[in-house]
Amino acid sequence: MKIAIFLPNWIGDAVMATPALQAIRQQFTGSEIVTIQKPYVADVLEGLDFVDRKIAWETKQKLVPQVRFLNQLRRERFDVAVLFPNSFRSAWMSFLAGIPRRIGISRDSRHWLLTDPIPMKNRSEPHPAIDEYLRIATYLIERSQQEAKVPLPLSRSMSLSVTTAEQKRWQLFLDKQSPEFKSLPMICLNPGGAFGAAKHWPTAHFAELARRIAMELKRSVLVVCGPAEKAEALEIVKQAKHPMVVSLAAEPPHLGLTKAAIRQAALLVSTDSGPRHFAAPFQVPVVTLFGPTHILWSETFYEHGKHLQLDLDCGPCQQRVCPLGHHRCMKDLGANQVFQAVVSLLNQSSTNAA
Repeated sequence: MKIAIFLPNWIGDAVMATPALQAIRQQFTGSEIVTIQKPYVADVLEGLDFVDRKIAWETKQKLVPQVRFLNQLRRERFDVAVLFPNSFRSAWMSFLAGIPRRIGISRDSRHWLLTDPIPMKNRSEPHPAIDEYLRIATYLIERSQQEAKVPLPLSRSMSLSVTTAEQKRWQLFLDKQSPEFKSLPMICLNPGGAFGAAKHWPTAHFAELARRIAMELKRSVLVVCGPAEKAEALEIVKQAKHPMVVSLAAEPPHLGLTKAAIRQAALLVSTDSGPRHFAAPFQVPVVTLFGPTHILWSETFYEHGKHLQLDLDCGPCQQRVCPLGHHRCMKDLGANQVFQAVVSLLNQSSTNAA
C-alpha cells in the first residue's frame, strides 16, 4: 500500500502530529509512506525515520506550479490520503489527484471530497490537536484490514531529532560564545508567535526575565528566533544589559539550529508558538505563556510543562489582534510571575533528577 500523509501547516502542529505519524509507520511497516508538507515543516521533522519520502507543497504558488504539483501526485498513484489539516485545499487536492481513499475530519464543507469522513467534534469546545491527529491515525489503523500492531489508544509521546548537520550549526554558534556562557546551564527564551500580535509577550518583560535569570539564577540565557523575531530578539538582549544574555539573531535562520539549542537547554520559556513544542520531545522543561488562545487546543499533557494564563473576562478570545486594544492577557502577565514559574519548574526538575 502507498500512503500519502498531508501534514499540518504549522510548526507546532507538525510536532504534535508525530505520535500519529509514528503509529502509522509502526502499523504499516511494509507500506510506502510519503508526507506532503510545506518546506519549513519538512525541516522541523528532519532526522525522523517515520516516512520513506517527502514531497514539498508550497500552497501559495501560482496556477502553473500548482498544476505541476497535482500532476506529480497523480503519477505517484497513492492508495490512501491521510489528511491531518482540516483545510478544504488538502481534501480538494487529494480528490483531484485521484487518490481512491481520502481520510480526514469532516468539516469546512469538504465532506463530499472525503471517502472516509471522520465526524467533527463540537468546534465551540476546545479539544487538543494532538488527540485529533491520533483520532485520524486510529481510524486508519482500525480499518486497515490487518491486525493492529500498535496498542490502542495511541501514545501522545512526541518525537523530534537533531541531525549531524543541525548539531554542527549549534556547535559553530557555541564556539563564538564566551567560556562563561558555555560553562553555565542555559535557559532558552522564545518570543515568537506566527499566529499574530496577540500572542506576543512584551519585549520589556522578556528582557527583565532574562536579566533576572542571568543575575539571580546564574544561568546563561539564549533568545531563539525566526526571521520575523530577529529585531525583537536583539532588543531583548539590548534591554537585558547582561553579558550572559545572547540571541540567535545574527545567525542564518534555521529551524534545525533552534531545535539543537532547545535540546541543550535546561529549560525553555516560550509564547504559545511552534518552538514551544520542541521541548517535550527532548524532555526539556517548558513554561508556556498563554494569552488569547485556549490552553486546551494545543495541550500535549507533557508532565514537565507549566502553563501560565491570566483569568480575564475577555479571554481567551482566539483573536490574532486584541479586539479591545489593551492586550491585558499578555501585558498584565508580569516578569516576576514568569520568573517564579521558572524557579518552581527548575526545582521540580532537580527533585525528579535526584
